[in-house]
Amino acid sequence: MQHELRASVDLLDGNGVPVEEGWARRPYWRYDRFRVRGGPLRIKEWDYYAILSADKGFGVTLTMSDLGYAGLCALCFLDLERRTATQVDSLAILPLGRTGLPPAPFEGAASVLGKKLSLGFRAGGGTRVVEFDAPDFPAPDGGRGLAGRVELEQAAGLESMNIVTSWAEDRRSFYCNTKVNCLPASGGCTLGGRSYAFDPMSDFGVLDWGRGRWTYRNRWYWGSASGLADGKRFGFNLGYGFSDRSPASENALMYDGVVHKLEDVTFHIPPGDYTAPWRFSSSDGRFEMDFRPLVDRHSDMNLGVIRSTQHQVFGLYSGRAVLDDGRALEVRDFLGFAEDVYNRW
Repeated sequence: MQHELRASVDLLDGNGVPVEEGWARRPYWRYDRFRVRGGPLRIKEWDYYAILSADKGFGVTLTMSDLGYAGLCALCFLDLERRTATQVDSLAILPLGRTGLPPAPFEGAASVLGKKLSLGFRAGGGTRVVEFDAPDFPAPDGGRGLAGRVELEQAAGLESMNIVTSWAEDRRSFYCNTKVNCLPASGGCTLGGRSYAFDPMSDFGVLDWGRGRWTYRNRWYWGSASGLADGKRFGFNLGYGFSDRSPASENALMYDGVVHKLEDVTFHIPPGDYTAPWRFSSSDGRFEMDFRPLVDRHSDMNLGVIRSTQHQVFGLYSGRAVLDDGRALEVRDFLGFAEDVYNRW
């Protein structure tokens, strides 16, 4: 458990099986989609950003994905004061890699242009830029249109949570993922007739960068938050249920740019009610949190053989997290999210 990779390595061997599974503080695995076995319909590539302002009570999430048989893009605006999540999506049939998502998480660019939704992601030189435009996006004031540009600072020495694991039933099915927390956000957006601005001193984004080949049915749990604790940038990434995690978990704290690794974390979700209070516990006793939901970003796409059911719940964490040196951090009403997702595709 918790095998840490410390040097660069090819992700896949000649048979499409991960060369070395585990976790790392940096994205050491070299991804090459042409080494993936099983056909292009099985390759899954995605970039996801969640950028939140606790002080101003709003946020945006952006998804650009190429799932082989479909390209799915989404833009969501979160009004945490009104407790609403409004989203617009676009769908492309059989992109088969043509979306052009980059093979490495810290360099490259990709864009999707459409009448309904346009997205642009760019990373390099210690900066990430996301741009978006949805002309018909509905606004609370009765107006239309959501457009913006957000810049996320990524310091050169910032550690991240990186993991590669495969499925026990099929070792050519794999999950390669990078999560980057605590990215100071500047810029903003306009929704209808109102402008929203991010403050890099208090507002942060998280990146979920993933490449892989999945099995047909999967369910995962993911949680994330970024903010300030004791005057330092603090965040965490939680996740399980997706692939064989015996080589490593993806549970980690990020404090002042350094990863502090956790063992197993369990989500205690109230049966049948995602908006009731949750609880989180850890096998090593280093992460014990309550979670008060504010907004359930729920979707259910059912096309028969293809189905995706998602509850991404944004809310407030309160509790205790323990760093590697034994120091305990106490947080209260710490903005983040947690999700329960089932996919059949």
